[in-house]
Amino acid sequence: MGRAAVLAGVGACVPARVVPNHELATSWDVEPAWIQTRTGIEQRHIVAPGEATSDLAVEAGRRALVCAGTTEAAAVVVATNTPDRLSPAVAPDIAARLGLGAVAAFDVGAVCSGFVYALATGAGLIAAGTASSVLVIGADTFSTVLDPQDLKTRAVFGDGAGAVVLRAGHHDEAGALAGMRLGSDGGRSTLIEIPGGGSRQRSTSQPVKVEDIYLRMEGRAVFGQAVLRLSQSVRHSATDVGWTIDEVDRWVLHQGNARILAAVAQHLRVPLERFITNIARVGNTVAASVPLALADGLAAGDLRAGHRVVLAGFGGGLTWGSVALVWPDLPNGASAGSTDT
Repeated sequence: MGRAAVLAGVGACVPARVVPNHELATSWDVEPAWIQTRTGIEQRHIVAPGEATSDLAVEAGRRALVCAGTTEAAAVVVATNTPDRLSPAVAPDIAARLGLGAVAAFDVGAVCSGFVYALATGAGLIAAGTASSVLVIGADTFSTVLDPQDLKTRAVFGDGAGAVVLRAGHHDEAGALAGMRLGSDGGRSTLIEIPGGGSRQRSTSQPVKVEDIYLRMEGRAVFGQAVLRLSQSVRHSATDVGWTIDEVDRWVLHQGNARILAAVAQHLRVPLERFITNIARVGNTVAASVPLALADGLAAGDLRAGHRVVLAGFGGGLTWGSVALVWPDLPNGASAGSTDT
């Protein structure tokens, strides 16, 4: 069966600045409870002026390496849709700042599914023998691409980074990634998009419209697709590794909206208590969402060695993906959480 990619360390980082609901509510003259009841979010972390995606990613990567008990990685894969610059990719800069040397480093863009796509990519590098270990990071600063006048998006999104270390190992050991499923539906790409700034807009003689440089999201349609695709994908991953839905101990899904998580739990007919959630504290952190939840779940003791775990993401593209693993016995768990910078 070849080499397996084994999860060996987890780390996370969020910006120091906290924006609670009451701060947003004051600006838009709504009640804080209006935001919380619709999203499940009580606060979010937002980057300070001059703070970039790479700053969070470097710290999350450092903590993941510490958790794994290593200072080395043979490759770096970064899932992000908000790199520091349009070009080049942010991964080589992160690798250099972490002192990893002249390793392979590149970005993956699949929005809120990006981390799961990056996991699959890292696992492929290990299976192919290209790398013996891979640092996989999900990092986004979506506060930088939100319309200042749009409460619906500003209430939902926060900034952050999460990371894991993958090492080469055996398929039958704890931490081995299995049951990987990836999918997309480009026919619905306009449900979540930032229209301006790309080659299509730049190739015209027309100036970019102000509203086109910000995120657009059709909430109701996204909700329905998220519940459907996440439910289907995680079922497939569990089945692929021979688990029934009831045998899964923990579900770690993209933290897009608390209502989506509740709807998926209802669809799967499993207790919501089996879902690792941190959305109330960090909001929707896009590609950072799943690894942030992993790090916080580990730090809180909600993820324990031997747990059967299924991870899943859903986001723009549309894209989705899931993966299963038996949770390994990781050291330094308390230091992995998304402690403020």
